[in-house]
Amino acid sequence: MTRALLITNPFAARAHARAVTTIRDILQGGGWSVEVRSTAGPGDARRIAEESRAIGFDVLVSHGGDGTAMQVAAGITGTGTALGLVPGGTGNVLAGNLRLPRSTASAARALLKARREPIDLGVVERADGPHYFAVAAGTGFDAQLMADTGLQEKRRWKLGAYLARAALTLTSVRSAPHRVTVDGTVHDVRSAMLLVLNCGRLPPGFLTLRANLVPDDGWLDVVALDADGAFQSASAVIELLLSNGNVDGKGRRVWWARGRSVRVEVPEGTPRPVQLDGEVTGTTPFEARLLPGALAVLVGPGFKAHHG
Repeated sequence: MTRALLITNPFAARAHARAVTTIRDILQGGGWSVEVRSTAGPGDARRIAEESRAIGFDVLVSHGGDGTAMQVAAGITGTGTALGLVPGGTGNVLAGNLRLPRSTASAARALLKARREPIDLGVVERADGPHYFAVAAGTGFDAQLMADTGLQEKRRWKLGAYLARAALTLTSVRSAPHRVTVDGTVHDVRSAMLLVLNCGRLPPGFLTLRANLVPDDGWLDVVALDADGAFQSASAVIELLLSNGNVDGKGRRVWWARGRSVRVEVPEGTPRPVQLDGEVTGTTPFEARLLPGALAVLVGPGFKAHHG
């Protein structure tokens, strides 16, 4: 019998009480033993996951957004305990990259048939310890957007809260000089948004940015968009999508690199916010390192394993 702990974030999850009952009933109906814990504040999901190590759960199921998922993942990284996902937050980007359904009931049923696979993680060391990401770390426009979008907006409008604020602030987008050190090689690039990616499918629409960019390929991919104002921002996004990541190095407005250690600095001006899987975590500079195969996850049938 699979023994599972369901960790649920009532502040992020949709229709929380009803959803928790649905998830528990479906998993128990499939023969799983399920215990439920709810978070009450920042850091609770990681603490609960860490405390669960001694109990011997086979799966920790995260019900919330990408932030909750990564808190749970941080608590079990390297232990062999699997992470299962039932989307309930704003972006749910990791679940999309693992080819899991978005609806509560469908995602819970999918876990009963899912298979275990190891995926890579990125880690950023801060003064309070390691912080992990499975999808992306970034600075610039996206991180500032996340820093400026309030909790109540996200709870009410989900992804729409980010899209609405992006539309209102696009004219103010400005690039800044960045120094990016990839596996010891220094690159000076101008960027309005810089992402260190572990996954290649991002919202809205979950378009594939790069065909060989997957969460178990053994690499971190870096992409920087150079744009000032709304028109150049649109041009950069179009170039990014039309190229499908087939250009290495510098395009007209898009720059790509690939490595296993990435340091990002902003030599001039005020330090910029940094986001890890949608959660603002400090400011620049930051250094991301790859942890190959560090996390066991439950994936859907559409997920193709690569293993670096």
